[in-house]
Parts: sequence; C-alpha cells; structure tokens
Amino acid sequence: MKKISIIGTGSWGTALGWLLCNNGHQVCMWSVHPEKLEKLRAERENPKLPGVKLPETMEFTGDLKEALTGRDLLVLAVASPYIRATARQMAPHVQPGQVIVDVAKGIEEETLLTMSGIISQELPQARVAVLSGPSHAEEVSKGLPTTCVVAARERAVAEMVQGVFMSPAFRVYTSPDMLGVELGGALKNVIALAAGVADGLGYGDNTKAALITRGIAEISRLGLAMGARPETLSGLSGIGDLIVTCASVHSRNRKAGYLMGQGKTMQEAMDEVQMVVEGVYSAKAARKLAEKYQIDMPIVQVVNRVLFENLSARQAVHELMEREKKDELDAGLWEA
Repeated sequence: MKKISIIGTGSWGTALGWLLCNNGHQVCMWSVHPEKLEKLRAERENPKLPGVKLPETMEFTGDLKEALTGRDLLVLAVASPYIRATARQMAPHVQPGQVIVDVAKGIEEETLLTMSGIISQELPQARVAVLSGPSHAEEVSKGLPTTCVVAARERAVAEMVQGVFMSPAFRVYTSPDMLGVELGGALKNVIALAAGVADGLGYGDNTKAALITRGIAEISRLGLAMGARPETLSGLSGIGDLIVTCASVHSRNRKAGYLMGQGKTMQEAMDEVQMVVEGVYSAKAARKLAEKYQIDMPIVQVVNRVLFENLSARQAVHELMEREKKDELDAGLWEA
C-alpha cells in the first residue's frame, strides 16, 4: 500500500483517486477550495461524476503541507494553466526524490514548456512522471476498461507508477519518451477543438476522419522535429488520445468546438462547458512551436484564427479544403 495525495479535485483527479483507493492505496485529496472539500467529504460524490461514490477511506484536506508530507506519490491533477502556480506553492514541502505524476495536458504559452518541464523548474528536487492516454474520467470512474502510458526519465519511476495504477480495468504501459507523450496529450486538444467545430457545423464522419488523420500528421511532424519518437505519436498518448478526444461526448475540447461551430464565441463556449478547455490554452503555444521549428500545421493555424482572430468556423473549413494541392507521401518515392 502506498500513501498518495491527489493535488486537485476536478473530475480527472477524483476519478484517479477513486481508482487508487480501490487499488488498496491510502489516498488523500487536496483542494484550494474549502467548499469543494466539504461537499466531497459530506456527499462522497463529485458533481462532475454523478453516481460515482467515493470510498469512505478517502481523505480530504485543504492543508498543502499535510497533503504532501510523508507521501510516497503525489498526483498533480490541477488544470494545465495552474500547474506552475500550484507547483510553486508545493515547493517548500516536496522532499528530495519524492515522485510526482503529472496528469494535466498542455504547453505553457510563454515558455513553450510541457507540464513536466514546468514541474522540473519549480520542483527540481522531485522525480517527475507523466500519465496520459485515451482516458475520460467518466469512464475510468465506472471501471470501464482503459489503457494509458506512464513516461519518466527513470525506468524505476515509470515502473513504480505503473504498479500503483494498474488494475483489472486500468492497464498502464511504460515509456521513456516523456516529450512525445506530453506533446501528443497537449496538441490533440487543439485538433479536438477543430473536430468539435466540424460537428457543430453539421459535417459528417468523413470530415471527422480527415481531421483526426491530418491532425496526427501535424502532431507527428512537430513531435519528430522536437525529438519525440514516432512510435509514441502512433501510440496511446498520440493517435489513441486524439481519437477519443475528437469523438467522445465526454470531451470538453470537442464540446467547446461544437458550440463554436454552432455560432458561439470562444468565451461563451468555455462558460457553457464549465471546465477548463485546455486546447484553448495550448493553441497559441502550438502555433509558436510550429513557427519555431518551421513545421506546416494548417489545422493548428486555423484553430488559432477561429479562437483569437474572429475567423468564422465555416470559413476556416473552406480555407483548409482550398489549400494548394499536396502529396500525402514524399514525392521522391515516385518511380517516374
């Protein structure tokens, strides 16, 4: 049995806390919001996960020092825009060698760092891992079969986290490619916004398949230029996570895009979703990375223009379809 704290009480953090409790671990959940903690403590249910009863053994605290002290594992489950501020708060209480698993997905716009990069800056004394893959909280908390990947620089850290999270319904693979795992997890949210827009416009399966396929092509081009492994981007945290986020009714990014496709503004869509839409925060960073590495990412470009430059959703699709003719494979492969 491990002593584990979940930092953040959103739907994903709660679902993982539920999983880890059922795996036999001692779990404490921390939040900066006292009213959320009281509600969780009293009702044993997160309103974002209706019908999922939290185990009586699960503990709750608003004291960060208490949450971090003496814990074998810390799961950092706040939304990506709050990772740096939360890690900075944690710094005085994190012990040398303490393992932190990041489960947020994003890229910081100002620094272009992944979440593990931010954590390593703010908490250099910690050993960092990332958990990613096609894994909606709504399904994990119901015990539906799910598969993820944990990446870390040290094999021992990855295997420890793998052992903690593995269950009959939650299978975890390990990987040394932290960059690839994190890029896939962050950039798929941007593509999912585009997929949602297409759904909101009333387009069909052909459109969705095209966005997923060309989306992973963009993500892979950038990932390879940055040093990620191609196997990672064709794996669970790449194409796997992209498929589920573009297609699922549980996806907040797809839903926000859907609302924009129906004519709502970005802010109206985010307000209606009532959760952090991480693709909105990652979109500018993705465009900056594309420019930095000189990678062609047309879907990322038009998503940015829809979000921040008042390009209409329908015009965005028209511009993608009317781009100049291209080869799908390297033209040098032709025999004649």
